[in-house]
Amino acid sequence: MTNVPSFFETPAPARFTGILSWLITTDHKRIGLMYLFVILFWFVAAMFLGGAIRLELMFRGETLMGAESYNALFTLHGVIMVFLFIIPGIPAIFGNFFLPIQIGTDDVFFPKLNLLSWYLYVAGGLLALGTLFVGGPPDTGWTFYVPFSVGTGSNVSLGVFAAFVLGMASMLTGINFVTTIHRMKDARMGWLQMPLFTWSLYATSWVQILATPVVSITLLLIMAERFLGIGLFDPARGGDPILYQHLFWMYSHPAVYIMILPGMGVISEIMPVFARKPIFGYKAIVFSSLGIAVAGSLVWAHHMYTSGMSDTAVFVFSLLTFIVAIPSAIKVFSWVSTLYKGSILMTPPLFFALCFIYLFSVGGLTGLVLGSAGADIHVHDTYFVVAHFHFTMFGGTGFAFFAALHHWWPKMFGRMYDFKRAYWAALILTFGFMLHYVPMFILGLQGMPRRYFDYIKEYETGNFVAGFGAAFMLVGLLFMFWNLFVSLKRGAKAQADPWGGTTLEWKVPSPPPLHNFIKDPDILDYPYDFSEVLETHGQTGDTP
Repeated sequence: MTNVPSFFETPAPARFTGILSWLITTDHKRIGLMYLFVILFWFVAAMFLGGAIRLELMFRGETLMGAESYNALFTLHGVIMVFLFIIPGIPAIFGNFFLPIQIGTDDVFFPKLNLLSWYLYVAGGLLALGTLFVGGPPDTGWTFYVPFSVGTGSNVSLGVFAAFVLGMASMLTGINFVTTIHRMKDARMGWLQMPLFTWSLYATSWVQILATPVVSITLLLIMAERFLGIGLFDPARGGDPILYQHLFWMYSHPAVYIMILPGMGVISEIMPVFARKPIFGYKAIVFSSLGIAVAGSLVWAHHMYTSGMSDTAVFVFSLLTFIVAIPSAIKVFSWVSTLYKGSILMTPPLFFALCFIYLFSVGGLTGLVLGSAGADIHVHDTYFVVAHFHFTMFGGTGFAFFAALHHWWPKMFGRMYDFKRAYWAALILTFGFMLHYVPMFILGLQGMPRRYFDYIKEYETGNFVAGFGAAFMLVGLLFMFWNLFVSLKRGAKAQADPWGGTTLEWKVPSPPPLHNFIKDPDILDYPYDFSEVLETHGQTGDTP
């Protein structure tokens, strides 16, 4: 390994040192790491908020908190998880860190804009946190539905403005990534030679650019309604609350694909590396990513079947919902086919990826139940929706995030973690996830409404069991993070390519140098040839 300064070191001559050198950096890798630590902070905070919510619901009646505190708590949990973890998690951390390296360049196209995006993200998080101390946190749920969000006495305006600022950060990141791919991709790399993770970020970025302005304007309109009483959404002033739902879901359903597409890209990177064979259906995965981005932007009204729609509209949105399942199924088929007859090396990243495929498939299939208007009428706004959403977002994007964390941790920090602890953490987490959310499907079919602070006796058993699942999840998550962070001091040093990967990030030292490439990288053709990997790495990899 060539002895070059890593991004942890300040390049000479140094104008600034210490924490200031990080706060004003324009290095995409440092910005990715700053996103990592801030996002993990918010995730842990939301994780404990969720634990408190579930502990409250384990038993009937008031235990930890009253109804108002419960509403505020689950609103803050939702806002943090959606806007501060799931949407930015994979693109902001791993996209910032690895996208330039994967396309053979030294940085993103707008380095200073990249740093501004991080500051906007931090500012949005602090504003959301500020609702705890100024006027009380919003109690509307993360959707900020009107007319309640217009008339409530809680500090909805600050929470809405926080979401607006976070949307700006997301949009600027999308603009940066699209421009970087178009203008800075190595000239020798054709479009169909780009890694699939880069393709997923490209598709996601277009959705961020086109859909985020819709919700940004909508959130500003809520503030205008609260401060100026303009009557756009409040029926008491002649407004239409259904208009708000259309505007909100025109962004928020595409946002589901902002959340999941980068996770799909992560899985598409992991599968070929640990199957020791090229990805099955590279072009199919590429075009399915673009297909999901387009079709996923057209299905927003399937959230609104119970709000009153024409039969024609119900038919169109239900059909589009089933159509968007096709490219998702193509990806699952390609991942499983990649494993077929592969020289499979089981590692923590692959284990998390396999958990992702199962949990996301359950989430997707139950989504078809909700996409069918007849079935949705019966389970709309019940715990069935809560279970489906968490299977898709946390079982999907969350587990893809953990897979990415274990896959690229050696590259980002130059240290290997303990595999046995990682397996135990994954097992405990997956078991807890199933024990937590499967009872919610049953509760939803029984008719338990979502967002309720208390419930009747018939729902007691399901909520009690789900509480134990939440406890297992918390233990698994804390054990996983402890294993990763303890490796920073105790872990064995990682090679440049500990797994036998073939994309460009595995051709540079671990961690990467300040300027990513010491010499011009070799651009490989898809499908990548794993014969050399099998000769040099075989079935072992860099197992500690």
